[in-house]
Amino acid sequence: MQVVQFTRTFAVALVLILTATGLWAAGAEEEPAAAADKKYVTDPTTGKVVTAPEYGGTLTFVMKVEPPSADPAFGAGSSRGADGVAEKLGIMNWGIDRDEWDFTSFSFPFSVYKGHLAESWEMPDDTTIIFHIRQGVHWHDKAPMNGRELDAYDVEYNYHRYLGLGSGFTEPPEGYAGSLKGMTIFESVEATDKWTVVVKLKRPQVAGSVTQTTIGDWPVFMMPPEVIKEHGDVKDWRNLVGTGPYMLTDWLDGSSMTWEKNPDYWGFDEKYPDNRLPYIDQLRGLIMTEAATILATLRTGKADYVGLAGAAESVYIKDRESLSRTNPEIEWYPWAYRSESSFGFNMGGGEARPPFDDVRVRQAMQMALDLETINNTFFKGFAKWKPRGMIGDGVKGYNTPFEEWPEQVKKTYMYDPEEAEALLDEAGYPRGADGTRFEVALGHYEFFSLEYTQLAAAYWADIGVHVDTTVRDRSAHIAAEREHTYGDMVTAIAGNDPYGPLLPLEWYYSGGYRNPANLNDPEYDLLYEAARDATTLEEQQRAVKEADMWLIKNHLYVWGPIDPRFVAIQPWLIGYNGELMLGRDDRKALFARLWIDSALKTEKGF
Repeated sequence: MQVVQFTRTFAVALVLILTATGLWAAGAEEEPAAAADKKYVTDPTTGKVVTAPEYGGTLTFVMKVEPPSADPAFGAGSSRGADGVAEKLGIMNWGIDRDEWDFTSFSFPFSVYKGHLAESWEMPDDTTIIFHIRQGVHWHDKAPMNGRELDAYDVEYNYHRYLGLGSGFTEPPEGYAGSLKGMTIFESVEATDKWTVVVKLKRPQVAGSVTQTTIGDWPVFMMPPEVIKEHGDVKDWRNLVGTGPYMLTDWLDGSSMTWEKNPDYWGFDEKYPDNRLPYIDQLRGLIMTEAATILATLRTGKADYVGLAGAAESVYIKDRESLSRTNPEIEWYPWAYRSESSFGFNMGGGEARPPFDDVRVRQAMQMALDLETINNTFFKGFAKWKPRGMIGDGVKGYNTPFEEWPEQVKKTYMYDPEEAEALLDEAGYPRGADGTRFEVALGHYEFFSLEYTQLAAAYWADIGVHVDTTVRDRSAHIAAEREHTYGDMVTAIAGNDPYGPLLPLEWYYSGGYRNPANLNDPEYDLLYEAARDATTLEEQQRAVKEADMWLIKNHLYVWGPIDPRFVAIQPWLIGYNGELMLGRDDRKALFARLWIDSALKTEKGF
């Protein structure tokens, strides 16, 4: 279905002119009865004229990653089992003009957040945050919560659990992967009355940054205290109770997940304030890992949505081209926010680990890749191939564009196989009788492109480096990263438009919760800590740039292009404009604001 983009003024004016002249009515009389009965609205955030919101129906989406549990306290992936059921204190404002922010980046500016379970917040001084909890929000009518009203004591309990600051919790939960875990600045979280929570910090932080992490870090969903007290956690989905627009009603391992509408949900549509959410009665997630199966589900109309909000990681270029030929009615929304074609080195945790303890070898691995040609051929010209640091372009003010890098540093990121071979010779790794200099064990994450890893390995073979690749599933990959057992190299993320500028830098911090690079370098640690502990925006931006440039100069990763992918939706899913999510892992909150054009779906034969 082709959607015509109107400006706001033109869209409204056109409707008025057609109605006044009788052309609108005349056109309607010639259409089928179902089409004649349709009502239309102008989306106030885009100016598009769309069919009016309607209630009912099922939205079916693809999940390429099954959540490990329903309790976000035990890893970021578990947030995908809780979101839509549980909620956070803050959320991105769905009702803002898309010219102001279009929801297609993961930079998540604090200015776009609005109150959710917290109606509002304030900072009376630079070490105090006061949250005013929204009244009239009720837990689902499910034991043991039984529909009681959410209050500040529930919020206090949750933050005590996430931070290890009280209510019987002395440490964050084992496996908790949120950014809050790496923040050592929280002194206390206290409910001073039924509707007020006061957070005290040990030292000042950049205005907004700690508040944004507190209200929107991906795992900080408000979970049911009574359930945790009774069962110890909410890992079992059957025990999940929340305040959100949906209730998780079924979970078949490896097959599907089903959510039903919460009939008593408290929230309203920010675009159409008279409309109570959610519109869609049922969400159904189909758990699929094979690209061919996912594409067949789209092709046959059995999936309404394939994209990031459904944890499917979207459709890649070659598959989009194929599907567009067979199903021209499918709508496509491109997005890209990080490189998943990069590689990290195992730096040995402070101990020498040849051959990558020599920066010349790391430089050679980068200079062996012809990134521009790879983009023009493998990525068909769609990728962003110019090198970047760990901080992507979407995080304005925190990154240094490639054009501004020192000339000598730029050269070490450009294709030069002869210089790469000279560096390897200089580092003491000559070619053997069979032409091989050394062998590399590389760990590959199953959801990244194996074809790209194989292509990179072919380039490295040209300079005498032989690569043995081991493909690991999600759980094995995460374990190998945390335990640094993936081998010499690992498929990695770079150029990230992250949930905050500190997160990708923490991946190299010796005291970080993740540190997949196994780096233990005092110089870098000091740079990271300066960025983490900055108290002004200018100080933080300067410190982040310095830490990022240290990683760039020291070649802590091999840069690979940012491969764009596409969200695919069926034409009867209305209200969508390419948005990725409404906050860190607030995915089904987006689905709650979309609706199904049932007449169009029937007309298409589904």
